[in-house]
Amino acid sequence: MIETKNPADGTLLKTYEEHTAKELKVILGKADEVFTSWKSTEIAERTELLQNAANILGERKQDFSELMTKEMGKPISQSIAEIEKCIWACEFYAVNAEDFLADELIDTYAEESFISYDPLGCILGIMPWNFPFWQVIRFAAPTLTAGNTILLKHAANVTGCAFALQQLFEEAGYPKGCFQTIVAGHDDIEKLIANDSLKAVTLTGSEKAGKAVAAIAAKHLKKSVLELGGNNACVIWEDADLKNYIEVMVNARMQNNGQSCIAAKRFIVVDAIYDEFLKQFERAVSKLQKGDAMQKEAYITVLATSDIADTVEKQVNDSIAMGARVHFGNTRDHTYFEPTILTEVVAGMPVFDQEVFGPVAAVIRAKDRDDAIALATNSRFGLGTMLFTEDIAAARKTIGSIPDGSFFINDMVKSDPRLPFGGTKASGYGRELSQEGIMEFVNKKTVYIKK
Repeated sequence: MIETKNPADGTLLKTYEEHTAKELKVILGKADEVFTSWKSTEIAERTELLQNAANILGERKQDFSELMTKEMGKPISQSIAEIEKCIWACEFYAVNAEDFLADELIDTYAEESFISYDPLGCILGIMPWNFPFWQVIRFAAPTLTAGNTILLKHAANVTGCAFALQQLFEEAGYPKGCFQTIVAGHDDIEKLIANDSLKAVTLTGSEKAGKAVAAIAAKHLKKSVLELGGNNACVIWEDADLKNYIEVMVNARMQNNGQSCIAAKRFIVVDAIYDEFLKQFERAVSKLQKGDAMQKEAYITVLATSDIADTVEKQVNDSIAMGARVHFGNTRDHTYFEPTILTEVVAGMPVFDQEVFGPVAAVIRAKDRDDAIALATNSRFGLGTMLFTEDIAAARKTIGSIPDGSFFINDMVKSDPRLPFGGTKASGYGRELSQEGIMEFVNKKTVYIKK
């Protein structure tokens, strides 16, 4: 039995029965069955259905946004922005998928040779709660449009969102079985991945979950794509334009109550600007509007579960015990965690080494530019780095020194349907979005014709 609850007050929203092993077998069989016809559907028809989905997202934006906010607590304004981004992704692939999937002609000794892009079959998506619609749409839009079918295993606390997404695609006109939500436990997931009818799996989530799923997939020679945690650095050089960018830096850490894999967790500040940065950063953080998540002006609300708040609290307290200092905040009330700024942070502390999934900014003093880059790259993770400076020429020279999946100069790391998204090292492998995203779950078939 799965229960979804409002994290703000613990109100029970709904209960769901887990699918039985027999039901899961039927669901997978349906996905495999419909794939036979779906893969042969003209690409123009698939993109038309995706545009239908975009239209429904727009028509029901408020309903979907309120569902997200009720289930995981993010501010309603950010839920609305999430749906709008989902619309953007759907429309992007509706316009571009046909070109992305067109045969690629290659000049060889043959009369004709090309690469053909064929769908793989049924793909399992295991998705997290922090962006309940966006994480699914950015996988589903290209994957369905490439001709695959999908099983969605969503985080338990956003099960309502999971079924709303299935309803979205069915209302858009997709054949029943193209996109199905399952409610299942770890053992059931392992059996699904082992089944020959399931061809690949993608997971967005923790490093621990990613390793477990990747091991199961590898055991059965199934492809996997992993988008895991991040410990992104926000590097501030001495010439950074704080006046224009301080709010961007605050948003990079505090958006979604800090519950984002690509959030700036570590603020690495060159000594010459450290004091001024800290003063302006604290002032901006202190002005963030706290309130009920359903109030449009609220920016800081609650964390998604009390367990998440427990973890954040422990990471902060353990870091304080190791010498970090509380510069601002650090109060907690159940699922509410006050925006917090820690200083005197060094490598070895949890807030430096680990992913902190809450509104906690770790501020690290760097001696100079080179030291700042060295501190930024001192991480097991490799999702993204941001650098704020007016010296773009010098910033360009650091591109090769950043081993992450993204490097943003004078902006926060964010996903964009037009650009590939993913990480390196403990942040996973594979890419979502752009042309690279739609190519993850296709068979790149070499065709060679000699007459």
